[in-house]
Amino acid sequence: MTLTLMLVIAAGLLAVAYGFITAQSVMKAPAGTDRMQEIAKAIQEGAQAYLNKQYTTITIVGVVVFALLFIFFRDWAPPVGFLFGAVLSGAAGYIGMLVSVRANVRTTEASRSGLAKGLDIAFKSGAVTGMLVAGLALLGLAVYFAVLTSVTEHVDDRRVVEGLIALSLGASLISVFARLGGGIFTKGADVGGDLVGKVEAGIPEDDPRNAATIADNVGDNVGDCAGMAADLFETYVVTIAATMVLGAILFAPTEIQILSGGDGVFDNVRTFMLYPLTIGASCIVTSIIGTYFVKLSKGSTNVMGALYKGLIATGGLSIIALAVVTGLMLGFDEVFSTRDGATTFTGLSLFYCGIAGLVVTGAIVWVTEYYTGTGFRPVKSVAKASESGHGTNVIQGLAVSMEATALPALIIMVGIAFTFGVAGLYGIATAVTTMLALAGMIVALDAFGPVTDNAGGIAEMSELDSSVRETTDALDAVGNTTKAVTKGYAIGSAGLGALVLFAAYAKDLEFFVENSDKFEFFEGVTVSFDLSNPYVIIGLFAGGLLPFLFGSLAMQAVGRAAGAIVEEVRRQFKEKPGIMQGTERPDYARAVNLLTGAAIKEMIVPSLLPILGPIVLYVLIGLAVAGFAPDGAAAGKDAALSALGAMLMGTIITGLFVALSMTAGGGAWDNAKKYIEDGNHGGKGSEAHKAAVTGDTVGDPYKDTAGPAVNPMIKITNIVALLMLAFFAHG
Repeated sequence: MTLTLMLVIAAGLLAVAYGFITAQSVMKAPAGTDRMQEIAKAIQEGAQAYLNKQYTTITIVGVVVFALLFIFFRDWAPPVGFLFGAVLSGAAGYIGMLVSVRANVRTTEASRSGLAKGLDIAFKSGAVTGMLVAGLALLGLAVYFAVLTSVTEHVDDRRVVEGLIALSLGASLISVFARLGGGIFTKGADVGGDLVGKVEAGIPEDDPRNAATIADNVGDNVGDCAGMAADLFETYVVTIAATMVLGAILFAPTEIQILSGGDGVFDNVRTFMLYPLTIGASCIVTSIIGTYFVKLSKGSTNVMGALYKGLIATGGLSIIALAVVTGLMLGFDEVFSTRDGATTFTGLSLFYCGIAGLVVTGAIVWVTEYYTGTGFRPVKSVAKASESGHGTNVIQGLAVSMEATALPALIIMVGIAFTFGVAGLYGIATAVTTMLALAGMIVALDAFGPVTDNAGGIAEMSELDSSVRETTDALDAVGNTTKAVTKGYAIGSAGLGALVLFAAYAKDLEFFVENSDKFEFFEGVTVSFDLSNPYVIIGLFAGGLLPFLFGSLAMQAVGRAAGAIVEEVRRQFKEKPGIMQGTERPDYARAVNLLTGAAIKEMIVPSLLPILGPIVLYVLIGLAVAGFAPDGAAAGKDAALSALGAMLMGTIITGLFVALSMTAGGGAWDNAKKYIEDGNHGGKGSEAHKAAVTGDTVGDPYKDTAGPAVNPMIKITNIVALLMLAFFAHG
């Protein structure tokens, strides 16, 4: 193991150590009154019961996938990599959730002493999740890479590449289940509870008389905390693994045998596989330092400003860290060329690409806040439209959701053009890697959200002084924005990360065709991604429809879950009339159990779509063409591989727009409702408020279920295609 790899592993261990030390600090904070602790315990038990059941279901699917990988590849590297990625992804989300459901009540108690103390506890708990995500992801990649590159004297690149891709699949599978299942649970509770509580019964949000209240608070943790943690863990792993794979493919002369020589060319392969890991390691250190900048200035109430201080500090320090890493590993003036000689660049070029990644991150964060923050035109326009009724609220919300895709798309386009022009495909990959290297701080901002949301609910249900709820509401309003900002960041980085995966597919396919004497399946294959090829058009259409179909299935699942909750809460109101008088307590556990079963059942079919989609397309196109083409099987291979590659691109393009639109639109609807509740356009109980609740009902599954779950869906489709190539190569 090289010194560089040992330092990368040390950085991952540092992040994990920070997470556990900070978690201990949060747990030492006082947990409030007996009533507060009683409510918090109900949330803890519900969240843990849900995740235990979810992970049991995922384990069954995972065992099947593990067995299939072992059977198809006849090698230990892919199935073990898959298992490693899945376990670490699940652990990151589960541990983060355990901290979150214990920090919520402590945030409520801290908020009794003021805004600054409430912010301190809430952000620390978010930082635990953030650093565990980054640390465990980096550890998983670095340790498994060390294992793969040390098993034999001359390491076969295919084992390394296949192991890294399979590790990515493990992380992605957990992510899509966690995002979908958690999203269905939380939005089923939120939407159903609002429809019966706010609209029908006229009681406030988080009112203890609503049987869905505890389920809603549980959902914040399993959806926004565990779900987002798994999402960004997966994006981090997939992006860095894809960059490593791309480095192996682009810089190897023939059959890559990593670490097998000292002739410069093989050193380049090793260097360009380690470079993304060192970027991630250095930015973990800068993210940890950045967490100490998150503090409210004396007398200030600008919570968002305090959080942004940490993000800006992390970004600035990361530029310095990137310069150090690039200078030491590559040298700024050293010239590098890809295997085919088509791209030449210097270490300084990659440094510029890394900075471009940070600029893209900052730009997407700003744009997302603009479209979802209560102080800007889009949210105000939705609130204003609510005065005219439910229909105009929905129309304006949809308009904002579509408009919100334009600026992020332009930012990504400029980023791609710049980085490709400077350093080719590896330049794009470096920019995305640098974006994802900030994941520790970004997840900390996101996990802050569900903690503050729960804190407000606990304050309401514990009937604490109204000043406490005002403090938690101030934190929660910022939490809504940070959750939206994080989703925007996740979607932008996921889109660019998937582009790197597509590049890996195209270059891997090119490598197999060039070396078809060693890979019999690819002998005589001529693949074209030319738009004059009808099978490319078919692939683009097939890929383009996947995010829409996936989103539809997710939205319908939330609708069914919410409908079930509506019926359950109505039943309890009818059978227990004392609930509304406060003389009887609702059956919270029944609502939690109902949603748990619904979410687990509903997440299965959509989750299988990105896994089966590429396989079904390949088989159908291959069989159809082989059946009528003069050269049969050969023509079928050409057509199917071309369609498969085009499918990946179609999924990336439409998936990016679907996810951006749903996330920004949902955030705008949500904050328009909160803007009205703050006393604008008639305030709570007004006709505008009722219309805003309707809009938020539409937006909730948009922003918290379907939109975010498209991220892992895009990448799973690409990973499955890469594994299919590897399987064909094994013959």
